[in-house]
Amino acid sequence: MGENKIIAKWLWTILRFILTVLALSALGYAGLALIYSTPEEKRLQQENKAYAEMYPSLTAKVDAVSKDIERLSGKDEGIYRDIFHSTPPRRDPVSSMDIFFGSDSIPDARLVFYTAEKADALVKDAAAVDSLFARIANALAGKEFVMPPMTIPIDSLNYTQVGAGIGTKTNPFYTTDASHNGVDLIAVQGAPVYATASGIVAKVNKSRRGEGNTVEIKHKGGYVTRYSHLREINVQQGQAVSKGRVVGTVGMSGNSYAPHLHYEVRRDSLVLDPLSYFFASVTPEDYSNMVYMAAHTRQSMD
Repeated sequence: MGENKIIAKWLWTILRFILTVLALSALGYAGLALIYSTPEEKRLQQENKAYAEMYPSLTAKVDAVSKDIERLSGKDEGIYRDIFHSTPPRRDPVSSMDIFFGSDSIPDARLVFYTAEKADALVKDAAAVDSLFARIANALAGKEFVMPPMTIPIDSLNYTQVGAGIGTKTNPFYTTDASHNGVDLIAVQGAPVYATASGIVAKVNKSRRGEGNTVEIKHKGGYVTRYSHLREINVQQGQAVSKGRVVGTVGMSGNSYAPHLHYEVRRDSLVLDPLSYFFASVTPEDYSNMVYMAAHTRQSMD
């Protein structure tokens, strides 16, 4: 019995020694931690210091870019209002940074440095766009600049009404490839057709063949617009017409597969793509769809 007490006493002494050593080790580690930092802690301290130094400059850059964007937006609206006589398309101000701020798996350091690079790029882009606006303004102020025909010749055009554009297309009557020098705009028969710019009626042709009833208008700057397959013609050769004047109605005169307007734009005899001048009158999405339809429609309507 006495031997068991001695063993228990020794075990208790050993246990107290172990606990004392552990306690002293913990206190020593805590003390050292207050004085010395681990490599990971040093890295974190350096990152925090970098954040503290970078954020003020980033905030200033973001504020500057925001003001530049606001100023450029005002210029953009002015160009649409004064030159194109339309309202600029509105877009949701969704930042590409949202994907970063919405994630909890991207290191703060990467986010900060990405933001810094993005801010620098935006500052440079804003300066480049500002320079481009200045060049555009100078060109518009020059006497030699003439606005091309920028409107759409029929009402409420959407991309589903756009047929074959310029290029090589299949003729619906001969089923052979032929050059197509304009764009087919599908509309109901009798719908009004408008002059896309002010000018002088150069030609009026009434025919049951080819392009059918056609009106050709000469504009300033060497531009010429041509409206074909009309049902009715409302102008005379030599007549001065203003932009938006009804020159005729949609029909299917001549070699026409269905009621539509064949619309052409030329400058100094060079064939131009009419769709290039529709962008100011429709939304970016509709314009993109119009270009796609014109390019991928293989068969023309005339």
